Amino acid sequence: MISQNRTIGIGLSVFGCLFMFIGVLMMFDRPLLTMGNLLFLGGITFLLGIKRTKTFFFQKSKIKITSLFFLGIFFVMIGWTIIGLIIETIGFVGLFGGFLPSVLNFLRFVPGIGTITNHSVVKKISNFIGKKQELPL
Repeated sequence: MISQNRTIGIGLSVFGCLFMFIGVLMMFDRPLLTMGNLLFLGGITFLLGIKRTKTFFFQKSKIKITSLFFLGIFFVMIGWTIIGLIIETIGFVGLFGGFLPSVLNFLRFVPGIGTITNHSVVKKISNFIGKKQELPL
């Protein structure tokens, strides 16, 4: 059973991604992007817990990638949205790229989305991405 903190974390992370998506659709609206970033970080903290979040973000091998991620968030907050999103995306892929194969394998079994991910072109790309099966935690 999922604990209450994890349920809140999933909700915050989903809303954070939704706000980020809407912020990009609204021509890089700074308040929406900032709110999405904060909700996403809060969701990750609720999902993992404070101690595991700290160890995930501040590992010695990932400190440069973490600094890129947080620098991108800072640039979005001060108003340099496009530059901030580019830097933040590089940091995001560096930090959470290890989770991508697991997410792709999960999406293959979701009704509706599974038909898209099982399409021949998307399947070739997802099989290429999903070759490494190790989680970063």
